Amino acid sequence: MGLFITALAVAAGSENYWLPGIPFAALLLYAGWMNKSLVFYGLLFSLPLSFEYNLSSTLGTDIPDELLMLLTSGLFLLYSLNNKSALPKEIKQHPLLFFLFILLAWMSVTILFSTHPLVSVKYGLAKAWYLGAFVLAPLLVFTNKKAILTGVKLLLYAMLLVTLVAGIRHSSTGYSFAGINEAVSPFFRNHVNYSAMLVCMIPVWIAFYKLEKRPGRRKWILLFLLVSTAALFFSYARGAWLALLTGLAAYGLIYKRWLVTVFLVFILLAVVALCWLKNNDRYLRYAHKYQTTIFHKDFGEHLVATYKLKDVSTAERFYRWIAGVRMTSDKPLTGFGPNTFYENYKPYGIPAFKTWVSDNKEHSTVHNYFLLTLIEQGYPGLFFFLLLLVALLYYAQYLYHRIRDQFYRLLALTTGVILVMIITVNCLSDLVETDKVGSLFFLCLALLIRADINTRQEK
Repeated sequence: MGLFITALAVAAGSENYWLPGIPFAALLLYAGWMNKSLVFYGLLFSLPLSFEYNLSSTLGTDIPDELLMLLTSGLFLLYSLNNKSALPKEIKQHPLLFFLFILLAWMSVTILFSTHPLVSVKYGLAKAWYLGAFVLAPLLVFTNKKAILTGVKLLLYAMLLVTLVAGIRHSSTGYSFAGINEAVSPFFRNHVNYSAMLVCMIPVWIAFYKLEKRPGRRKWILLFLLVSTAALFFSYARGAWLALLTGLAAYGLIYKRWLVTVFLVFILLAVVALCWLKNNDRYLRYAHKYQTTIFHKDFGEHLVATYKLKDVSTAERFYRWIAGVRMTSDKPLTGFGPNTFYENYKPYGIPAFKTWVSDNKEHSTVHNYFLLTLIEQGYPGLFFFLLLLVALLYYAQYLYHRIRDQFYRLLALTTGVILVMIITVNCLSDLVETDKVGSLFFLCLALLIRADINTRQEK
């Protein structure tokens, strides 16, 4: 109380209104050290509820989840150093961690060759506390079913709360396409980010429905599943709709043991398509007319424009994808450096594909995470990332068929489906680095490792 009053007085005199948060941070730090799960669970609950806040014109953060990420990473790093036996040997030697460390090691190498070293170093630091919060922490916390259920429920119910608030706000505009971005703010930057996280919650609701045996609770879960599905429809996000279809397909592919094979075929087809478009500059035939690429407030017109390649978001993606592919020939090995796409891409753009939003005031990137990795970390970076994805999908499929416990089987199946959904949305966006979807990606990795280790003794 004394610390709070002092901070409040100093804040009133200096107009630094963040100072009263210091005593609460101290309490949180103490509570976190005494109960390592508390801060982590708070972080999971805060993910859908967090919002972007610009501290200055050049520095922004996500409140409160990014602060909780830092705190969680620091606490669990100190805990693991203080307790050497906290992480079993089986976890430290797990193949999924091995593939992750290879990817991180190469990313560290590309930072050394970055065209903008300071930007890349900041990226590396941010990546470190993401991994501390969403890989190290869950590996230490999710030691049993109860801990996993608690964490998943907190995340799920927080997202349901945001969905209900957004739905009520969206209803004031008659669930119009033009009103969806305003409805999901300030929790999400736009309907794309909102829908990407929302679609990943649908397989979790399905898993809870299968696990629940009490009829009364099953009805509530079914209602929440229907609400989430309806909200996804009214998010008007083409990528998330596609992710829902690929996620449904993933159920059958995992059951048939075809998931990894189909993913490898998809990669092969993508490479063939890219080579076909590059051959003799064939992609130039699909250049749009600058005057016809506009933003449509009516969703029907938006879909028609997408089909005709006259929607501005689709046209702008082509502009950046072409610029990105052209960039790769200049730095194929180490890339331009992590988080440096914006600083480098404009000289590589082709005027024929330019749109009226190509000035890119938002400083957004290439809208394809695979291409972004190739541009910023070179061909080895893309190869290591694809290797990690293949390993993740393999383990989801392998664990589903190996495990007999229903809870962990559903965990492996649901994780595999979510990973397919994340892969899908990242073909049209680059959300692995965001707090909303990136957190889910790394949580999936940690959950697969824990499902494997927690069931090793199963007969």
